[in-house]
Amino acid sequence: MALFALMCFDKPDSLALRMANREDHLAYAREHMSMIRVAGPLLDDAGDMAGSMFLIEAEDSATVNAFNAADPYTRAGLFERVDIRGWRVTLGALA
Repeated sequence: MALFALMCFDKPDSLALRMANREDHLAYAREHMSMIRVAGPLLDDAGDMAGSMFLIEAEDSATVNAFNAADPYTRAGLFERVDIRGWRVTLGALA
């Protein structure tokens, strides 16, 4: 198993789309808590939700990509850009 950072950046002016799909997104995430180490929204300068960040434990990036592809936010077309990167703990609570 390896750790991956899944960073999803919302399209501009899409807070209403995010909110319309939020409950489905949260339910989906709860169904996958076995692979989610930590997650939450990215915030813009005004403190509004503007993206999503997950730290996911998975076999490979293809698993993370499949997780993201099935997310209700992704299916609704919320994201402008998605980055999946391998990640390693060096310091902090997860070390």
